[in-house]
Amino acid sequence: MQRVQLTKDLSFSRIIHGLWRLSDWKMSNEEVVKLIEDCLDAGITTFDHADIYGDYTCEKKFGDALALKPALRKQMEIVTKCGIKLVSDNRPGHSIKSYDTSKEHILSSVNQSLKNFQTNYIDVLLIHRPDPFMDPLQVAEAFTQLKQEGKVRYFGVSNFKRSQFKLLQSYLDFPLITNQIELSAYHLENFEDGTLDLCQEEKISPMAWSPLAGGDIFNSKDERAKHLRSKLELIAGDIGAQGIDEVLFAWLLSHPANIMPIVGSGNFERIESAIRALDLTLTRDQWFDILQVAMGREIA
Repeated sequence: MQRVQLTKDLSFSRIIHGLWRLSDWKMSNEEVVKLIEDCLDAGITTFDHADIYGDYTCEKKFGDALALKPALRKQMEIVTKCGIKLVSDNRPGHSIKSYDTSKEHILSSVNQSLKNFQTNYIDVLLIHRPDPFMDPLQVAEAFTQLKQEGKVRYFGVSNFKRSQFKLLQSYLDFPLITNQIELSAYHLENFEDGTLDLCQEEKISPMAWSPLAGGDIFNSKDERAKHLRSKLELIAGDIGAQGIDEVLFAWLLSHPANIMPIVGSGNFERIESAIRALDLTLTRDQWFDILQVAMGREIA
């Protein structure tokens, strides 16, 4: 498995496993351990979470499974996110869906995540969404305290645009090491608006959520999706891919920004399709062929 060096002492597996649907998979703790072990055996060591996933249940589900085999913790990197507040029976104090990047909320969220995971550190903490009410000084103070206390090793953001990233970074004495953004051949916003450019400018490797567009490419009756499926099927035959999902992963993996796709499936066979994509090669012409069909027009 390829690895991506984010800092001198932290690297991620090129393919990341996403756990946002963990509670939906209805797995026993033993089955979750088996999935974790299968991922680790395949070289996937990075696991992506957020405090809100599964209505605030997925982190604990993962932690309860890890408790069966605590030694697995040292073989993995745990990423989690905070900053979104949902109205939930599991958070009775929340009266409205909102964002909260106050120092108090960040510290409280991390302490709860550590308890959920049954660990004493998180490898990377991300602010989940840009907060229009964000005080970057409070975020910086929270990050600095967590780093000094050894509770979080490194920090990043998720879904941040250029100005939002630059704003927060300007208040920090250490670099943000990643931006987790939506990237796929079907959703091109972050390719087109400079967000991916910023990652390359800052020399950080982005994490890509929804690399298969949440299944839209496979299921949508939209004409653009139909044309894109046809093109992907054609290229799949040309490069020896077993399915268009592998081509979609390969399209992201071949980009020079060193994109790290997040695979959010409890079915290991689907995870393996992303792993196989690491061995596929797209020519520049094939890459642009997919892009132009996805755009619905030739590039300018």
